[in-house]
Amino acid sequence: MSDPASYKKLKEDFVSNLSGGSITEINYVTSVAAVAGILWSVLQARQSFFQPYTTLSFVVDFLLNVGAILLSTTLYANSPLLLILLLIAPAVLIFTLPPNSIGRKRKPKVPRHNRTKSGSGQLDGLSTKPFLTTYRGSMMIVTCIAILAVDFRLFPRRFAKVETWGTSLMDLGVGSFVFSGGVVAARPVLKERMIGRTTGRATPLFYRILYSMRHSIPLLVLGVIRFLSVKGLDYAEHVTEYGVHWNFFFTLGFLPPFVALFQSALRVVPSFAALSLLVGVTYQVLLETTSLKAFILTAPRTDIISMNREGIFSFFGYLAIFLAGQDTGMFAIPRNIPPRSTASPGAQRNTLLMTMAVWGGVWTGLYLLSTNYTYGFGLSVSRRMANLPYVLWVVAFNTLQLFGFCIVDTVFFPAFYNAVDPKTEKEAYERATSRVMRAYNRNGLAVFLLANLLTGLVNLTVRTLDMTPVTTIGILVGYMATVTGVAVALDHYNISIKL
Repeated sequence: MSDPASYKKLKEDFVSNLSGGSITEINYVTSVAAVAGILWSVLQARQSFFQPYTTLSFVVDFLLNVGAILLSTTLYANSPLLLILLLIAPAVLIFTLPPNSIGRKRKPKVPRHNRTKSGSGQLDGLSTKPFLTTYRGSMMIVTCIAILAVDFRLFPRRFAKVETWGTSLMDLGVGSFVFSGGVVAARPVLKERMIGRTTGRATPLFYRILYSMRHSIPLLVLGVIRFLSVKGLDYAEHVTEYGVHWNFFFTLGFLPPFVALFQSALRVVPSFAALSLLVGVTYQVLLETTSLKAFILTAPRTDIISMNREGIFSFFGYLAIFLAGQDTGMFAIPRNIPPRSTASPGAQRNTLLMTMAVWGGVWTGLYLLSTNYTYGFGLSVSRRMANLPYVLWVVAFNTLQLFGFCIVDTVFFPAFYNAVDPKTEKEAYERATSRVMRAYNRNGLAVFLLANLLTGLVNLTVRTLDMTPVTTIGILVGYMATVTGVAVALDHYNISIKL
């Protein structure tokens, strides 16, 4: 098909997914990422394979944490259990080998009342936990792979974004990106509360909104640039995803000020989770009791609102997801649960695991209640509207995924939670986290922007629908190697790009 206009129409139709895929298939892909992470953890915990970090270490790191996910969404998309077996077998074998004694000598335990005196300083109340880095890093890797792979025939259509109703890997990825942002957004709130307990003062609403605009303006500018680029280059796009002018950068850009505004509601609402449910349930009630649902799905595009109705109204669903992520961060980030707890590190770990398991069960139960036709409300998931079932699905999945990563940390790298000072904690953190994962986590939004630019470059350069499987894999490996190389280089030179 040589006509550019015809090829563009074919691409627009190709990237749509009318029926979606099953949640089991999505779980297979994420299970591959988890098993690859376990193999990495076994190599590091038992053999110290990634210390020192050599060229070989980087190659293996890349193959495990990037290559495995890439294979699970392309060549092994129809046989994920085989890929899982190929990853778990060497993990079991390495685990049975004698451990490498280098670097495994434990430091003598320090009495609890002497801990802050024995190290180089007092531990911060807000720690940077390994499982959070691994979670955010793996989410960014899946996202970067999918946004380009979806344009190739080797990427199954069941993983592409669903047109209106159903679930898919990319539908989950968009929501997970927002949830992940909410988790880290809990850190400044926790800092503010710590300062408030010390000084007795809370940050005024005006300054919270002003601070949030520092994060919003760059994202909104990126949204405008993307819109102008897509229209100027006549780039293939699917209008029903966000609308004619709206894009994901606009959704991300409007979140911070709204969250800062909603934070004031915590004076009457007990938690961010309750606030999330309040927003999600209210939005769903409006969808069911008014003509809003019909307007979003069928209205003609005659004005600025109707042209961008998907992006405008789905924003409320993403806001609910962000608030739920923020609630998760409120108990996942602090060192002690509850604050100022004097419990032992082991008890703190158990409390964190129990809290995450309970919340994972709560969100899963609410999702099943909203979607079950016999005992619940019989609602269907819609990423296009970001309705309540979609919100609960995304939050439940991400909470349980965090719980799984936390279990891996607890089993393979307990030394992090027993650190007695900032220096030993930093060493334990670096030992427990992949360099690739740290790099993606550190500059996530900048890496995401780079991935978008490279995706556009590839689509403008080659006809992705005409590529053979071998060529497809070659392009995707080169693309992810470039993105990963830039991310690791930024981390190596201690560069953090804040947008």
